[in-house]
Amino acid sequence: MRLILVGPPGAGKGTQAARLIDTYGISHISTGDMLRAAVKAGTELGKQADAFMKDGALVPDSLVIAMVLERIQQDDCAKGFMLDGFPRTTPQAEALDQALSEAKIELDAVVLIEVADELIEERIIHRRQDPETGAIYHLKFNPPADEAVLARLVQRKDDTPEACAKRLAKYHSETAPVVPFYSGKGLLKRVDGLGAPDEVEARIKAALS
Repeated sequence: MRLILVGPPGAGKGTQAARLIDTYGISHISTGDMLRAAVKAGTELGKQADAFMKDGALVPDSLVIAMVLERIQQDDCAKGFMLDGFPRTTPQAEALDQALSEAKIELDAVVLIEVADELIEERIIHRRQDPETGAIYHLKFNPPADEAVLARLVQRKDDTPEACAKRLAKYHSETAPVVPFYSGKGLLKRVDGLGAPDEVEARIKAALS
């Protein structure tokens, strides 16, 4: 199973990614983790990426795609892979599509987890973190039972209303346009992201079956 996972921030991609890689026995490829691993391993592509990052520059799409191709041809991806966090833009999707085609690697599906903006905002701005344990809670849906824990919770910078609005705006302007691209290729699977994680997982599996 070769997948790309797409969806707005706070849609539950991380939760579902962890479940799906376990279900299908595939590798989870986050481009951020992949870049750090390549730099640490000192691969040729990793050295090139490191030079850009040390200059405070974005790693070029062409280099990221070359690293993705290198990564998905490793032994642990023999059963498949899930790309998470890439492609983020239509030009990236088009370039990745061409690179995969040249490498004779076919995607099975692009899974879009859909959640309305107002529900995303509710999920994100009420999230809090325990600074002592790192545990994440939600003031409405999953508050801590211990009053002492509740009293020390903090809101992360990414979870403020202002940050949430910026993240959603960036998603709609940059990433959402990849949806019609993959829809046009017949790869898109739309999944309702509302409900318990078990319910969303069941919908994804049904869409992929």
